[in-house]
Parts: sequence; structure tokens; C-alpha cells
Amino acid sequence: MTKLAANLTMLFNEVDFLDRFDAAAKHGFRGVEFLFPYAYAPDQIATRLKANGLEMVLHNLPAGNWDGGERGIACHPARVAEFREGVSLALGYAAALGAKQLNCLAGIVPQGVTREQAHATFVANLQYAAAQLKGAGIRLLIEPINTFDIPGFFLSRTRQAVDIIAETGSDNLFVQYDIYHMQRMEGELANTIKANLPKIAHIQLADNPGRFEPGTGEINYTYLFRLLDEIGYDGWIGCEYKPKAGTVEGLGWRAAHGV
Repeated sequence: MTKLAANLTMLFNEVDFLDRFDAAAKHGFRGVEFLFPYAYAPDQIATRLKANGLEMVLHNLPAGNWDGGERGIACHPARVAEFREGVSLALGYAAALGAKQLNCLAGIVPQGVTREQAHATFVANLQYAAAQLKGAGIRLLIEPINTFDIPGFFLSRTRQAVDIIAETGSDNLFVQYDIYHMQRMEGELANTIKANLPKIAHIQLADNPGRFEPGTGEINYTYLFRLLDEIGYDGWIGCEYKPKAGTVEGLGWRAAHGV
């Protein structure tokens, strides 16, 4: 059975952030995810989750200066201490919100840093974070992101993510598979998901082009939803898309796709 989580960074953004929890529940979502909780006290968010009967599905580790264009610091050799501080902060929020998964954004390879250096730093940081999260019963995820939207992003393909997971040696590290990003980078969505299902702990969706809701572009979401049920995917699917004409106006895609 398909479980859809509203990504509150992108959906219901017609209202203030804390009011998006109420809107998500009102419109039938039972889980939520978002980029970062750190601008709010944990109890502010926890209160909204409890009041609306919502599950906190996922949020990200701190990712540097987001407004300044940073998209993660996990591959930055000079910022390992900052990364570790972020792991501790994220764990505190996850415990307060009941989140069982945290996503680690690799980041853009810094100027003057080789890919080999970025790779070694990323692997070491993941080993540390995965171990810390395992002790708290929380899974660590990594997400390949397309380099058209974010040029220079270190982690950009499914095979790269799976190989890095193997290199860490951790049993607490998984893939966050974003259908939109992987359609742009590699296609072969169905076969890739089937081949890597044991390592995929979370899926996100948006259509392409435009990153709008399913049904607005080239991806056959009716087929993909059916496939996910057939192969036994039992995780959440995060709705991380840009509403084309307003969140509520665009929610008809769910019924149209049978989810």
C-alpha cells in the first residue's frame, strides 16, 4: 500500500510553515518530511505533529549555508568538525520528533578539493554518522541529486551511492531514491529500483520536466506506483515537487494515479 508523505518545504507553502502540518493532515497525508527543522524549537514541531496525528518521516542533517548556496558539507574536508556537530543536533531533533530516518546531503565539491579527497571525506563522515544514528535506532540515508539542477554536486548516480554504502561497511546506511533526480541523470527507473530495492529506504517523487506533480511530464507514475507495490516496497514516498498551480489545486494527481 502506497504511503505518501507531504514534503512541507515545497507543499502547502501558501501558508506559514507551522500551519502546513494542519494543511497536510486536512488533505489526507499521514506523514510529512521537509528539508530542515532547525529554525524552530523541537516542541513547536512536535506539538503540530501530535495534534494532527502525523508521522515525522524524514529530515536532513544540517547542510551548511543553504541560503548562501551550499547544499551539504559532508564531502568538505575542512568542515568535518562542523559536520559532526550537525549530526548531534540532528539526532536531538529526530528524537524529539520521532523521526526514524535522517538524510545526509553530500554537498558540492569545494573549489581546490579533488574528487578523491571529497570521496574520502564523505565516506569517513558517513561511517561516523551511521554509527551515531544506529545507536539511536535511526537510519542514515544518502541521496543522489542531478547535476543539472545543482552543478558540481558530489553524489549524482545510484551506482555511486550503492558503492559508497558498500565502502563504508555500515549496515545502517541506505539510499534515498529521488525519482525526479534519477530520471534526469540516468533514466531506467523501474529496473534501477528493482535492482537496488534492499538498499532503498525512502523514495521521493516529482515529474520531469519542471519538477511538478505526477502527471505533468514524461514519467509514467501509474506504472511506477504499481511496480512499487508488486516488488514489495513498504517505505514512504515523499512528495517533493513544486505545485504547478497551487498545492491544493494540484492534489488531484493522487486519485488519478490510484494512490
